[in-house]
Amino acid sequence: MSHQMSGQGQPDGRMAAALDDVDRDIVELLRKDGRISVRKLAEKVNVSRANAYARIEKLTAAGVITGYHATIDPHRYGYTVSAYLAVKLRQRSWREFTERLADMPEIEHAAMVSGGYDGLLLVRTTDSDALRDVVLDRLQSMPEVMATHTMFILDELHPRT
Repeated sequence: MSHQMSGQGQPDGRMAAALDDVDRDIVELLRKDGRISVRKLAEKVNVSRANAYARIEKLTAAGVITGYHATIDPHRYGYTVSAYLAVKLRQRSWREFTERLADMPEIEHAAMVSGGYDGLLLVRTTDSDALRDVVLDRLQSMPEVMATHTMFILDELHPRT
């Protein structure tokens, strides 16, 4: 079965890239280990190194691969308190809201969602006082924010490597 995708539009105008099985295998290997050598990656997907390099370049140019990063254990790094924050926003204020979030390193992820709230944030802080400051002093003082609901993360399932 082919994984070929036709370009389906996204709300922000992005199109899904047309990927074949080899492209998808390359992406999955890089997701598991962003430091894998191109030689080893090429061996695993059964293509030449030149082909692997070309495909990685194509995937990067198409915006499928957007970068590489180190995956950390938040607790060991010092982020001992994590929470999801559901946020109700003024209508049509998502863009302004997310621009303000860019200055908040505690926000690991932000998503526009459907349902009773408009946004869902993953927040990681060093302690409960820092979380309180993020919620009460910084988020709730934003003009776009109408209400928040905090859900502490008690345990997390970490991706398998």
